[in-house]
Amino acid sequence: DTEGLLRIKEENQKHYRRAQRHQEKKEKIQWHNRKLGDLVEKKTYDLKTQHEHLANLRRTHILELTSVIFPIEEVKTSMRDPADVSSESDNAMTSSTVSKLAEARRTTYLSGRWVCDDHNGDTSIGITGPWITLPNNGDYSAYYSWVEEKKTTQGPDMEHNNPAYTISAALCYATQLVNTLSLILDVNLPKKLCNRQFCGENLSRHRFTRAVKKLNANILHLCFSQHVNLDLLHPLHTLRNLMYLVSPDTENLGR
Repeated sequence: DTEGLLRIKEENQKHYRRAQRHQEKKEKIQWHNRKLGDLVEKKTYDLKTQHEHLANLRRTHILELTSVIFPIEEVKTSMRDPADVSSESDNAMTSSTVSKLAEARRTTYLSGRWVCDDHNGDTSIGITGPWITLPNNGDYSAYYSWVEEKKTTQGPDMEHNNPAYTISAALCYATQLVNTLSLILDVNLPKKLCNRQFCGENLSRHRFTRAVKKLNANILHLCFSQHVNLDLLHPLHTLRNLMYLVSPDTENLGR
């Protein structure tokens, strides 16, 4: 029994010494983990700082781009509300007729259905200048109507102020701006659309509407990536969505 007791004591001493070594190793591992944790925290802070610096650089480049090369702004029109004009010319008009005229002014017949548009007739959005604008309601039917009419009309086109030219130019500039923004923001666009899509040859109605849908999808994708307020966006408002995207009030622009 005495010999067995001595063996047990020796084994207990060995276990104790081993436990001490394990405790020291555990403390070293904990110290190493704390050191790595501090390093990771410092690297994370440095990365966040670099991201903020990069976002500020991107934001500066975008604001410079949209103020010098591709300025986007609202262009006021001189159109008056027909309800106001009619009420001035006819004092006997009832209030229901006035309200119906105002409601008719805020609706647009687009692609076979009536669409409510609060901005219709008040303003339009211009890019690179007030003379190159797009309709607020997204109705670009003037373009393919002009293309179809030109197919049936022979001879040179002398209408330099045709709205089809304005629509084509505005969409072309918008495509260039979107592709440039995707490079600056390092965001891959869901739809491939080259800069010359709306230039050169006249597009058919199907090809034109398909290209416009691609452009609107790319613009919305950029807006989503920069956390633009969803209440401001409309799937058909091409330049208005772009204006909200590159606005200095967009807090997350450049993220």
